[in-house]
Amino acid sequence: MSTAQESTAQEPAAQAPTPQDTDRHQFETSLQVSPPGTNDRPLRASTSGDDEILDEIAQRVLWLATSIIDRANRGRVNPDGVKVGGHQSSSASMTGIMTALWFTRLRAIDRVSVKPHASPVLHAINYLLGDLGEEFLDTLRSRGGLQPYPSRTKDPDTVDFSTGSVGIGATAPIWAALSHRYVSDRFPETPEAGRFYSLLGDAEMDEGAVWEAIIDPEVRSLGEIVWIVDLNRQSLDRVIPDVQVRRLQGMFDAAGWQVLTCPWGRRLEAVFAAPGGEALKKRLVQMPNPEYQRLLRAHPSEIHDRLLSGLTDTEATALSAVIDGFDADGLASLIRDLGGHDLGQLVSTFDEIDDDRPTVVFAYTIKGKGLATEGHPGNHAAQLTEAQMRELAAASGMDLDDPWVAFAPDTPAGRFCAETARRLRREPVTDHAVAAVPAELGFTPRPQISTQAALGRFLSDLKHVAPEVAQRVVTLSPDVATSTNLGGWINKTGIWSPAGRHDWFSDDRERVLRWQEGTSGQHIELGIAEVNLVSLAGELGSTGQRWGQPLLPIATIYDPFINRALEPWTFSLYAGGRSIMVGTPSGVSLAPEGGAHQSFNTPSVTLEIPGLTSWEPAFAQDLEWTLLEALRELADPDGDSAYFRLTTRPVAQELADVPEDPLLRERRRDQVIAGGYRLSARPAAEDEVTLVGAGAIMTEVITAAARLESLGVRAGIVCLSSPSKVFRSVQDRSRVRSSVRSAIADELFPAEHPAPLVTVLDGHPHTLAFLSGVRGDRTRNLGVTEFGQASSVGEAYAIHGIDTDSIVRAGLDLVGR
Repeated sequence: MSTAQESTAQEPAAQAPTPQDTDRHQFETSLQVSPPGTNDRPLRASTSGDDEILDEIAQRVLWLATSIIDRANRGRVNPDGVKVGGHQSSSASMTGIMTALWFTRLRAIDRVSVKPHASPVLHAINYLLGDLGEEFLDTLRSRGGLQPYPSRTKDPDTVDFSTGSVGIGATAPIWAALSHRYVSDRFPETPEAGRFYSLLGDAEMDEGAVWEAIIDPEVRSLGEIVWIVDLNRQSLDRVIPDVQVRRLQGMFDAAGWQVLTCPWGRRLEAVFAAPGGEALKKRLVQMPNPEYQRLLRAHPSEIHDRLLSGLTDTEATALSAVIDGFDADGLASLIRDLGGHDLGQLVSTFDEIDDDRPTVVFAYTIKGKGLATEGHPGNHAAQLTEAQMRELAAASGMDLDDPWVAFAPDTPAGRFCAETARRLRREPVTDHAVAAVPAELGFTPRPQISTQAALGRFLSDLKHVAPEVAQRVVTLSPDVATSTNLGGWINKTGIWSPAGRHDWFSDDRERVLRWQEGTSGQHIELGIAEVNLVSLAGELGSTGQRWGQPLLPIATIYDPFINRALEPWTFSLYAGGRSIMVGTPSGVSLAPEGGAHQSFNTPSVTLEIPGLTSWEPAFAQDLEWTLLEALRELADPDGDSAYFRLTTRPVAQELADVPEDPLLRERRRDQVIAGGYRLSARPAAEDEVTLVGAGAIMTEVITAAARLESLGVRAGIVCLSSPSKVFRSVQDRSRVRSSVRSAIADELFPAEHPAPLVTVLDGHPHTLAFLSGVRGDRTRNLGVTEFGQASSVGEAYAIHGIDTDSIVRAGLDLVGR
């Protein structure tokens, strides 16, 4: 999954091609000078009524969006010398689409995901609608200002979806729509939602996340989904080869979507419909993308001959009859009359959208439309010069030195903006709080149980003990519900499906799992697509922010496959979508499965993600306490998401030595939630060496401590429930602005009683290496650093040096024995 490629560290500044001679024609077709007569006029949709007002608004939006980027690059002091960047051409191609949508068809209950490179257009529209103060227009890509790409949590104006990660923002409205349907089924008082729009570029269709979402079985029933594709035929580096729209249309149609196309403006359509006009339509339809783009950059006097080039005499004669009547500038303007820039044509296309299936609209556009960089293959990061900005200002009726003038309230455009703002004003939602999460559930775990099995028991117990909390829990998995122990929960709650399906196995007496699908279930089953899983989990975790009805999503996934979804998962956290992710089974403890499924880097990776607490509890009671804490965090609007790394390896629960005394039990619970606790009977002052572990490996750690004792070495034991919590505790020491501090690191490793450490993890040893810095102890970090193979658990541990003998040897080495 690629992130947006516009990073200021990676994106080269576009340079004007160097003319090979002084020929005026060659100079005018370079990046820096557009062909005369093609860019000196506003965008036009029609010549009457509201269309003229829309044209005026669209031109003002184009000016404002371009100026927002211009001021960030030319109008601001840049002491760092690092290019600020921005995407004037990508914004320009989307201007007509967004103006038509916002000012004619969008409703307050609708939600829109805007392609990353068009964020200035969104801010320009929000400014005209009074949703953004003028003081922010100078702040693009600066601290506290407008973000480079739409950010729901960091921009100062209304942004429905964060879309900086290409492909992920495009699919987010699908998962938001599914989430709204789910929360409405569970809580009928949920506010109504409208359509969920995705505005995306055609190059964004290369992302695998797009197609994983489109083909999900539940998506074909979501009639509220509308995608509008800005088909400008350009990506960052190149003109997209071939005419691929027919292939894309076929793929969407095969997935059950309504497919609409808005290819031509009304002037071109009129020419096509006139006698002989079919010859021009055939020529443009069959023209490869690069040839069309070159046509846009040609001098107007060349276009006639370029259109006839390569045709047979018969074809050339037929086409000449159509185009001979246009002068050079008129022909240059005509071939630019695409549907994505004809606002009236766009509105008519929007009116054809069905409500009983998802819809995709392919709107033909020109990248850089209306700018001097129009259609140039190198225009992605190009910035207009001051001279070009002044030309655009003149064409827009604006002043470069006073760029932020809005429409006067008493003008037709001003009244249109005010009316649109009133129509789009959103009513505040009523927030519903999650019921208080209990401190514990009060059940005793089985003597021998894995944390994965304990997860299934936890969910069943939660529904019994805290039904008001459980009613907001929604579980989801990518076709691994039963293998991650959600079967009992599913039997109690059922499968949620917006359409519902008949259970043909309901009368099968041998079936243990009751797979009943309907609108009352609390588990969502997806196909084998981890990206869909984390994206839906994030949107389910956003229903409280969007509609006032918070959910507590818990997703299960095989731990090694977290890496597949790492980027979209991280991005959903950035966007404010919170959830609990459970990775299970995990580690080389999944020994018979072999190296293909034996994970090693997830403990380290999940420790590093902002807004996420990673947990790896060793015992069932620890899992219960930490899961309840994670649910409390989700219920808190400012709380963290959570990741649980669980295992299928059964562990003897007596090893946890949970205190029976109520006060000591409460103290143990507090320590577990804080990140870890000592299992040793003796105080830390007596440790000659301290063994530190997490997860199922604690069986070996405890056994190794006993072995060391038998050899005359006093070994303390620390069981970490959350390495990430302990790491934060260490970091808090130097954080002056930290409002919440944890002392768990100093409690587990008191400075006055140093001892060498042996850290052990069924994962990469780097995860716990930071513990050497708590008080400067000598440390041996044991873990998994190589790909595994099929074996028994004992053999796997020995192969990777995390077995009991390896732990004992490391302890002896550290004490000089």
